[in-house]
Amino acid sequence: MKARVHVMLKNGVLDPQGEAVRHALGTLGFDGVEGVRQGKVIELDLAETDAARAEATVKDMCEKLLANTVIESYSVEIA
Repeated sequence: MKARVHVMLKNGVLDPQGEAVRHALGTLGFDGVEGVRQGKVIELDLAETDAARAEATVKDMCEKLLANTVIESYSVEIA
């Protein structure tokens, strides 16, 4: 079973990487970009075959390691 975790900074948290990308896009001539938020995607290959248990396990992973829940939010997709 595969899991995909999307981690993003929470709204209101300064995103210096996103701002650097926005600025770089502007210097390349892409003028219509008003904001960029940069995050990360983590793909996991799991031995678990039960989707509900896999999702619960991945959420536990996020709470303990994959996301800093003070400043980041996350979503989990199970396939």
